[in-house]
Amino acid sequence: TFPLALDVGSGRGYIAQHLTKETIEKLIQVDISENALKNAVHSEIPTVSVVADEEFLPFKEDTFDLVISSLSLHWVNDLPRAFREIHQVLKPDGVFIGAMFGGDTLYELRCSLQLAELEREGGFSPHVSPFTAVSDLGHLLSRAGFNTLTVDTDEIQVNYPGLFEVMEDLQGKYILYGNINVFCMGESNCSWNRKPLLHRETMLAAAAIYREMYGNSDGSVPATFQIYYMIGWKFHESQARPAQRGSATVSFGDLAKIDGLLSRGKK
Repeated sequence: TFPLALDVGSGRGYIAQHLTKETIEKLIQVDISENALKNAVHSEIPTVSVVADEEFLPFKEDTFDLVISSLSLHWVNDLPRAFREIHQVLKPDGVFIGAMFGGDTLYELRCSLQLAELEREGGFSPHVSPFTAVSDLGHLLSRAGFNTLTVDTDEIQVNYPGLFEVMEDLQGKYILYGNINVFCMGESNCSWNRKPLLHRETMLAAAAIYREMYGNSDGSVPATFQIYYMIGWKFHESQARPAQRGSATVSFGDLAKIDGLLSRGKK
């Protein structure tokens, strides 16, 4: 049971719908968008909404038993700082559970746009927000002070009629996976060095490249979303620790004889 939990980048509070009051007694929802918080969906858990930047959490140190974040951290300018802020507001033995988009997200769209721009305009600029590599995520969490880390990856592939439908969905609609609302995207490119527009000829070329390189046999095109799941704990004396160096009683070299060693131990 977590008496007090924090949802970082909560948006309209979709995660709160999947939490139970038997597990979480009170939930603080934080988002930089005031409109999103004003239109938050109803939850059975008592909630409080706070407008704040994920990089500057307005809470005292050692406040929360649990911090969660779902698919919002790719918008953060300074991810290491955001992780440090989350670690700071957690109580000792508190846990952070998060999910964020990974580096292979929308690789089909990115490659198609880049190839089309190179062909039609002689160069390209980023049209999809940058993402973190999984190889960096564990290091960032560890550097922020988290221990007993778990990092996992998953991929969700959604099929669309074509490139234009992919981009329309990213800019303001739901993406459905089975019967579940996986994302409410409302996404666009947050890069400062992006081009203000894409020429019509470039877009048509990108659509053709997308279908030629990645198209399915039924005429649709896939869009891949890579998700990183992470769990990290704030240190507490009660947590399990690795044994002292040199305290082992069996050598790795003896692992091939493990059956014999176990039999001898039973005797």
